[in-house]
Amino acid sequence: MSETTSPGANIPIRTLPNLRDLGGYDTKDGRTVRRARLYRSVLLGRLSDDDLAKVEKLGLRTVFDFRTAAEHEATPDRDIGARSINLDVLADRTGVGPASLLAKMDDPAAISAALEGGRGAEMMRTAYRELIELPSANKAYRTFFTELASDGALPALFHCTTGKDRTGWAAASTLLFLGVDEEDVYHDYLQTNVQLLPALEPMLKPFVEAGGDPEALKPVLGVDRSYLGTAIDLAREKYGSIEGYMREGLELDDEILEALRARLLED
Repeated sequence: MSETTSPGANIPIRTLPNLRDLGGYDTKDGRTVRRARLYRSVLLGRLSDDDLAKVEKLGLRTVFDFRTAAEHEATPDRDIGARSINLDVLADRTGVGPASLLAKMDDPAAISAALEGGRGAEMMRTAYRELIELPSANKAYRTFFTELASDGALPALFHCTTGKDRTGWAAASTLLFLGVDEEDVYHDYLQTNVQLLPALEPMLKPFVEAGGDPEALKPVLGVDRSYLGTAIDLAREKYGSIEGYMREGLELDDEILEALRARLLED
């Protein structure tokens, strides 16, 4: 299978980095995740006119936006001719998260102090625990899967701001539920470091010019296996399995779960 068609491969649209199709992965029961049904990406607010036309060719019917109201207001998605559903995963967060820290890019000393001694990675692991524990996260992902199971929702795209954490969990939980091998799920997740980080270099320029060390930001700009592992382990600890998380944590019934399998898997 060629690089351009392998599961997890980047779809090259310059102003929409980290765009990829969730399809193509094989499942443990010998089926395959359908291609051209479900996509993940960064926000759609910075699409150029040329790239907007390319995205429109995907034929999307639904866009799921996992960002906060403040994030959405600051950089609204461009209209691509699809229904838009805003799902604020972090509405119930009370602490300071990685996004708040990155808002201080003009103060590298403050960022470096906040991230030193492994605190950046621990901040990210805390953020991934919140994806399982926050009531707003459970509400958002319940709506996400319920809508995916409904008639006329696909093809669909889902995103947050950088398409790596809230989006990463949506992708991972979807693939795990469908029966994709866990190592393949980690493969898809870790593609963010290949597909997104180069696109963030312009954002790092003022930080570096102000004397900041770009290495200090790596724990919060990229992804790490331990971040996703934190969410997977917590979901299994609380609910026994990923399907248990879907059934008990997200309160999805048999009808929705079977519809998800029917719409997203091929024999």
